[in-house]
Amino acid sequence: MSATQMDYYQLLEVARDADGGTIKSAYRKLAMKFHPDRNPGDAEAEAKFKACNEAYEVLKDPQKRAAYDRYGHEAFQQGMNGGGGFGGGRGHADFGDIGDIFETIFGSAFGGAAGGGRQQTRRGADLRYDMQVSLDEAFHGKSTEIEIEVSQSCETCDGSGASPGTGERACNFCHGQGTVRAKQGLFVVERPCPTCSGRGAVLEEPCDSCRGEGRVDRAQALSVEIPPGVDTGTRIRLSGKGEAGARGAPAGDLYIFVHVKPHELFQREGTTLATRVPVSFTTAALGGCVKIPDLDGSTNSVDIPAGIQSGKQLRVRGAGMPVLQGRGRGDLVVEIAVETPTKLNRKQKEILEQFRETETGEECPESRSFFSKLKDAFGG
Repeated sequence: MSATQMDYYQLLEVARDADGGTIKSAYRKLAMKFHPDRNPGDAEAEAKFKACNEAYEVLKDPQKRAAYDRYGHEAFQQGMNGGGGFGGGRGHADFGDIGDIFETIFGSAFGGAAGGGRQQTRRGADLRYDMQVSLDEAFHGKSTEIEIEVSQSCETCDGSGASPGTGERACNFCHGQGTVRAKQGLFVVERPCPTCSGRGAVLEEPCDSCRGEGRVDRAQALSVEIPPGVDTGTRIRLSGKGEAGARGAPAGDLYIFVHVKPHELFQREGTTLATRVPVSFTTAALGGCVKIPDLDGSTNSVDIPAGIQSGKQLRVRGAGMPVLQGRGRGDLVVEIAVETPTKLNRKQKEILEQFRETETGEECPESRSFFSKLKDAFGG
C-alpha cells in the first residue's frame, strides 16, 4: 500500500475519535519532522510530508472527514465528491467555467484553485467560547473579562514565521511557481504545491519560538460586554480575536455563545417571564393581593380576583425581560395555585364546619355541574 493510500489516522498517528485540536497538533509535529527543508534530498521524508498534508486536509474538514470515515479513500476518487486522489473536493453543485470544474475535481485538497497561481494566505480560524450568565445578569447586562488559550502572532518573528534576520527563498519543489502539474487521464492539471502550500516560497530558517508557523498558543484576557436581554443562544462576535492566521495572515473571530442559567423563581420564554404563585384558599375565595419581586429591584403587586381557580394566569404588562437591543420589556405571567390548608386548629375547623353547613352548592358551580352530570350518567 502506498503512503498516500495508508489510513489517514495512522498517518497522523491519532485515534479515529480524535478531536480537531489533537489532529492539528499531531499534523504540526509530523510536518515539522518531515518538511523537505529539514530533510534535503530525502525522497522518503518528502513523500511522508505530502501524505501527512493530504491526510490533514481531509481530517480537519468535518464534511470530508465524515465522507472518509464512511467510504475511505474511495470518497475522494473521481465521481465521489472528489479530488482525483488529491484529498477531496468542495462538492459544488454548479460550474461557471472549465476552471471551476478543475477546482472542484482536483484543486481543493491543498486549499487552492486548480487554475494555478500562488495561494493566498488563509485567515485564522474562528473560535467559540461558551459563557454562563444568571437571569439577573441577562436582565441587567454585564461587563466581564474572560481568558482563553488561543493562537496569537509570534512576537519573536512578528508573525512571519522566519527566524529574525532571515526571510524566504523560492521553493525548490515548484521552483517558486506555487503550483505543480499532475496528469489526470487526458488532462494535465495544476494544483498548489504541497511543499510550500501554494506560496511559491519557503522559509530560509524557521523561527524557533513558533517553528515557522508565525503564531504561538498563549493565554489572552479579553473584555466582553453582555447587553441586557440576552438569552440562551445569543451570539456575541469579537472581530479579530480568534486564531491568528499563519505567517501574518489576518486573525479569525471569536464568538461568545451565551447560556442563561435556570432561575429559582422565574421561567423564561423569550421576553416573557413566568412564575407559579401559591395562594391560600381564603385569598382565592375572597380576593386579595400578592407581591412579586421584579428583577429591576422593585416589586410588582398582583391583584387576585375573588373566586379565582388554580391554573388561572394573570398577566403583568412590562414586567418581563428587556428586548435585546430594543426598547421596552416583555410581560410577567403569574399562574395561580390555590393551596388547601393541611394544618388547622380547632377554631378554624369549627369555622369551616359552620361554612359547610351553610353550603347550597351555588358556591362551587363547577363541582355542582360535575355531580349533576354524574347523576344523569348513572341514573341517579
